[in-house]
Amino acid sequence: MEVVVYHTYSASTGDGVIFRLAKIFALVGIGLILYVYAPSVWFWLLNGLKTSVSNFQLSKSEVESLTTDHRSLITEYRPRFDPTLPLESRVLINSIGVDSVLQEATYNNYEDALKKGVWRVSDFGTPTDGSQPIILAAHRFGYLAWSNMFRRKSSFYNLPKLSVGDTVEITWRQRKYVYEVYAEGEGEEITDYSADLILYTCEKLNGPIRIFKYARLLEV
Repeated sequence: MEVVVYHTYSASTGDGVIFRLAKIFALVGIGLILYVYAPSVWFWLLNGLKTSVSNFQLSKSEVESLTTDHRSLITEYRPRFDPTLPLESRVLINSIGVDSVLQEATYNNYEDALKKGVWRVSDFGTPTDGSQPIILAAHRFGYLAWSNMFRRKSSFYNLPKLSVGDTVEITWRQRKYVYEVYAEGEGEEITDYSADLILYTCEKLNGPIRIFKYARLLEV
């Protein structure tokens, strides 16, 4: 008499193996992330906030250069007045998702402005005064208290992705000024003081390098 042995398969056993493997892979992934980023995060917790904020302070040479005439051509162009535009000053950069109220502060009092979003350095140019460049700066990584939505719209996290040819819109006294990026750079200080608009942020949490974008006003 032939005896047939049937091997039974337990679905729960198979699911358990898959779950354990998934758990192992997840732990390995978390371990790799901690290995790569933990030193930077720990450094930032100890020193980074102070460093990342101080990176936005303009140096003495930058201030001197900004107050020196580097601008060979100053346009008198003014866009049309639009009463439907907001009364508050705003910056819109569609290509990187920025849509934020401009925070006004002098270069010696910038910390509170940076906590609230995009800072316009009020010591220097405005859309209606082209004798000096407009300077806009914002945190790249921001604060833990920021919501995800606020972070996306009011930080310069994606400023490195802003490309030559992209536009930046500034609403100022219910007029819309449009600027086109023509140059970019990385370094510790501004290198082009002839721009109508200069945007910058920090490259990393704890490094001195800044990311710069330089733009010209378009007559549109």
